Amino acid sequence: MSAGEVEVFLAGERVLVLATVGRDGWPHLMPLWYVLRGGVPWATTYGASQKVRNLERDPRCTLQAEAGETYDQLRGVMLKAEVKIDRDASVVEQVERDVFVRYHGREPDAAEAASLVRQASKRVALAFVVRETASWDHRKLAPARPA
Repeated sequence: MSAGEVEVFLAGERVLVLATVGRDGWPHLMPLWYVLRGGVPWATTYGASQKVRNLERDPRCTLQAEAGETYDQLRGVMLKAEVKIDRDASVVEQVERDVFVRYHGREPDAAEAASLVRQASKRVALAFVVRETASWDHRKLAPARPA
């Protein structure tokens, strides 16, 4: 995929799988809801989560989004990234609001907005600074020719 196709693909998908290195050296995979801000994937999560502990030890991670129901429709993006962990509650709250709007298709009501403010103190924002991108789109493959 071109850079533009990657951005369109990521804007249309709903889940990024985040791979970090666990304290035992094994990969630790977790799904994240996310939002693109200036082309950069951002997410929030609890500051005490295992993925944050892993990223504090080693900020390198891999993200993947994929789609397609059949082999000829498979497509996806893998991003090698370094994470920037932001603990500023106002930043966390804004990213949470952006994610809320993306997944709910509307602004939060007063009670939901208050909940976002309350949760922001327990959460962190994760900005994924992409260092390398790999993508695939089997829809672009030439169809098999009959023998």
